[in-house]
Amino acid sequence: MSISMGCNTRVKYAPHPCRYQFGPVTSPITLPASASATDFDPDFGREVKGVNPGDLTPEQFKEIEAALYTHGILLFRDVTLTPEQQYALTKAFDPESESYGHGNNKTQSTKKSVLHPDLKTIPRLPQVQLIGNGMVYNHEGLESVTLKHPSHTTFHKTRVSAEDEALGITRFYRWHIDAALYDYNPPRATTLYGITVPGGDRQTVRYSDDDDPSGETLSVPLGTTAFVSGKKMFQILPTELKSLAVRTSVRYAPHPYVWMAPARAKSDGLGIVNEGLELPLNELPEWEQSKIKTLPILWKNPVTSELHFQVHPCGAQELIVKPLPLGASREGALYPDGAHIKDLGKVRELLHSMQRPGIAPGLVYPHDWKERDLVLFHNRGLLHSVVGAFKPDQVRAFHQCNLAASDVPIGPTEQDIIAWA
Repeated sequence: MSISMGCNTRVKYAPHPCRYQFGPVTSPITLPASASATDFDPDFGREVKGVNPGDLTPEQFKEIEAALYTHGILLFRDVTLTPEQQYALTKAFDPESESYGHGNNKTQSTKKSVLHPDLKTIPRLPQVQLIGNGMVYNHEGLESVTLKHPSHTTFHKTRVSAEDEALGITRFYRWHIDAALYDYNPPRATTLYGITVPGGDRQTVRYSDDDDPSGETLSVPLGTTAFVSGKKMFQILPTELKSLAVRTSVRYAPHPYVWMAPARAKSDGLGIVNEGLELPLNELPEWEQSKIKTLPILWKNPVTSELHFQVHPCGAQELIVKPLPLGASREGALYPDGAHIKDLGKVRELLHSMQRPGIAPGLVYPHDWKERDLVLFHNRGLLHSVVGAFKPDQVRAFHQCNLAASDVPIGPTEQDIIAWA
């Protein structure tokens, strides 16, 4: 049973005559000054104290699980965590899951994939990846590895000038969910553990370029991971785009990270510039129609039942729109009779129009990493992006774990479609 001690503190009585078991204590995560006082989701993000995330009791985990799906991100500070403990924690969210989100030992063997340079697998535990920057030696069975922090300079159509980069100007690299989007189901949760975190000056994300005339900027810590709420991304849409989102599914390209590799991204990191540079389907690694993923735009939260806008725009190839439900108003509705949109330019235009408001500076949480930070995030409820640039001698080492899910995300119910269409 729970005994209240005030101010979010709980003590749980364990079934042992002389043993008390403390439960997790949560408090709102510290938001940056840039966060919108009126629009930022007050439920977003919690810092957790009072428990060891590497050694949770079943009762403690149940509280952590509910908190993750409610708040999207959980932060544990000053944590000591082995790869085995990180894997066990991640797997607890989906006990039937087994392989890494992109398949065990798959990303490094697929050299044409845009993910190939970014991930190094822990040899004894292929579900845990080493990511970061610079040379790392004698690390968990890896004698020496060169890590490369993903940079917009290798993926965007245009790049920040060398002069501006020297002044600390940077970009979001690629807004995404952690998912293979082919063969494997999107993971429920991702865990990120900061082992070596270099210090440095803050940087400024510039959204604008020829394809984004907004002029918006965002001050961020060096090497931040930026997060936005998929729930908020849906909530702020105008009526006609809510109706479109609730009725639409996305069909992803086969082997999407190989397919997109020759193409180049928009300056805000939210999708691909439509130039026809994607790898032709007949030049991709062998693929099967049955393994292509078609997923709803909106994914239903298993605890709150709220809808989250969860699309990886870079990998999207087609949109499939259901017709309006019987009796719904057709005034102002987009594709009221339904549609199968195969024009890649139109697919990208529609997705960008729906997702771009959700990455506005006031809605972004750029995490300020400290060594031994552990961040858990609801991969089916948020989008995130690597940000910034490191110098070669700035060494950074993180462990990342997510597991291909045992189920597919649940989309809107018929009642949801009636309510929002």
